[in-house]
Amino acid sequence: MDLKNYDNIIEIDEELNCEYEVAKVLRKYPKDTVIIKNIKGFDMPIISGICNTRDKIAESINCKVDEITQKVATASENPIKIDNFLNFDLYESSDADLNKIPILTHYKRDGGAYITAGVVFAKDPETGIQNASIHRMLVIGKDKLAIRIVPRNLYTYFQKAKKLNKDLDIAIAIGMDPAILLASTTSIPIDYDEMEVANKFKNNNLKLIKLEKSGLQVPEADIILEGKISVTETAKEGPFVDLTDTYDVIRDEPVINLNKMHIKENAYYHAILPAGFEHKLLQGLPQEPRIFKATKNSVPTVKNVVLTEGGCCWLHAVISIDKQTQGDGKNVLMAALSAHPSLKHAVVVDTDINIFDPQDVEYAISTRVKGDEDIMIIPDVRGSSLDPVASSDGTTTKVGVDATKSIKNPEKFERVSLGE
Repeated sequence: MDLKNYDNIIEIDEELNCEYEVAKVLRKYPKDTVIIKNIKGFDMPIISGICNTRDKIAESINCKVDEITQKVATASENPIKIDNFLNFDLYESSDADLNKIPILTHYKRDGGAYITAGVVFAKDPETGIQNASIHRMLVIGKDKLAIRIVPRNLYTYFQKAKKLNKDLDIAIAIGMDPAILLASTTSIPIDYDEMEVANKFKNNNLKLIKLEKSGLQVPEADIILEGKISVTETAKEGPFVDLTDTYDVIRDEPVINLNKMHIKENAYYHAILPAGFEHKLLQGLPQEPRIFKATKNSVPTVKNVVLTEGGCCWLHAVISIDKQTQGDGKNVLMAALSAHPSLKHAVVVDTDINIFDPQDVEYAISTRVKGDEDIMIIPDVRGSSLDPVASSDGTTTKVGVDATKSIKNPEKFERVSLGE
């Protein structure tokens, strides 16, 4: 992993155990990049926090923080095909043995050690189109993993493989550029390739490695694992701490049988702390363009959207608009709550409010909201299964807050401190 773009890396020299001790240290540095150099029983160091702030993500895709949403939207809509390839001579290859990798057990009730920063690559069994997506994977043997798959692209590929009764070839890449991690989490059509989005981020400079056995093409990574998702074998997966810092339930999930392992010289094992900022931003931030597009279709003067860290980058959104008519705020709220079905609470504010500053957003709510007129409450709607107060099927109550200035008397709300 290339560390030249990271300043103020915190290096921990103390010998630490993969079970609980490393995670405990990582929790002390929620927004820092941390390297754990001395892992008991392993030669490979651990790195965490390479994309746990919006500043780091913005730098990785060469933009400002308030430009991330537009940058992701542009790359998702304008992917670039890849014709640059690397040789495999960077790697030492062997039979798969997860016991050689310092995979962490994070919390006391975890189902076991979890790979949390692994990007899974697979091809559609019918079309051959490749998909990349991040999944949590529980270690259940030296060459076996249980993988949590939700109904998205990889799930669709897996269902096709089951119908064909043929195990699905996959590769798992760990330790990659943040821009590639971000691309792998974008919401794009199933016939798009996330690595072509990454190539747009990288200005057409992304190079891939062709894996001989499976034909899959993966970016340069510190660790590459090869194997198959079994169409017949399942295992108990969980508990696991999800975005909301609460435990997800135990389920029967598919099993990955690994066969090969490729490790670069001087490799780092990238660990994403469950419920940490890296986890929240990578999962939630790519949903912002979807909300932005839907709200802008509703009200063309929408300026920006953020899924807030306090809302786990999943349950709370703030939308900035240049309000033109009295009903703009509520139209935006309805569009936002529909665009991202997991969204639970949304706030719309004027352009004089910094949507990245929770204190500024609270100021808007405190001075511009009249509860009986500006708060929408929508009961019995689909929400997020991750929400602890939602029903088991995700049914919940959604709330929209119009914290914009009244069109009738805007002068009452002008902020003196922002004037000349």
